[in-house]
Formats: sequence, structure tokens, C-alpha cells
Amino acid sequence: MFEASIKQTEPMAVAYISMRGSYQQIPLAMGMLYGWVQRRGLEPTGMPMGVYMSDPQTVPESEAVWEVWAPVAGKAEEVEPGDAGIGVKTIPAMTVASTIHRGPYETVSPTYEALGRWVTEQGYYMAGPPREAYLSPPEVPPADTLTEVMFPVQKA
Repeated sequence: MFEASIKQTEPMAVAYISMRGSYQQIPLAMGMLYGWVQRRGLEPTGMPMGVYMSDPQTVPESEAVWEVWAPVAGKAEEVEPGDAGIGVKTIPAMTVASTIHRGPYETVSPTYEALGRWVTEQGYYMAGPPREAYLSPPEVPPADTLTEVMFPVQKA
């Protein structure tokens, strides 16, 4: 049974890395990002997130544009991305439709489709790129992995 909700997020400071191309680069991007966070003396807080600016229905994965976010404690000073494409920015509070996907990432598409239908049925529309919060540590078996899928929304 599909379950979703509308919720308000809190503003947050994130270290981020902008990427282009295959999503197979996510582990590499996370390693680069969290290494940068550690070298800068920032304190990670919360779970890592992915934000997907490209629509996989219309953009080939080789041309996909996406970011990985590492929430950091406090009001971190904003930093423009350097040569490695890593920076710090503040994400404003927003209204999101949210659901939990259980299972390997490769099976997340039906969850996106169900959440998209649910958003429309509730009288909302998407108001920004979808994001995912990776709730399970890497050692959790893929079948038990939990991912929160969120769509920024506005009332229609």
C-alpha cells in the first residue's frame, strides 16, 4: 500500500557537489564531498541527499545533471564551488510531498510514479527538482535500504 504525506522542511546548510552523467558516480561523489567536509572542519548532520535536476524520461543518463548534499551543522558560511565543484549553500524551508521507498535504488521508479500521481490527486503540483534522503547506512542489504523520496510542491 502506498503512503505519502505533505510536510514542511526546515532550512538547512548543505555542502554540495554538482555532477553530470551516470548515477553510478554517486558513491564517488559522496566520498569526494564528505572528504571535503572533513577537511573544512564542518560537522555533518542528518542523512546525505541527492537532488535530480534532469528528467530521466527526457534526458539520457549520460547528460543528467544532479547534486549530492551533505547537511552540515549550524549556519555554515556559503562557499562558491571551487575546482572540484564543491561548495556550501543554504536550502530554504519548503513544502514537500514525501514517501519512503524500501529496496534497491534500481527499483525506485515506481515510487516516483506513485508519488507523482498522489501529488496531483491531492491538488498540488511539483515546484522544483525531486530529492532523495538516503536513510540507510551502506552496510544495509539493498532489499532493506530506505530512501525518502521528496517532491517540492505547491497547492494548485
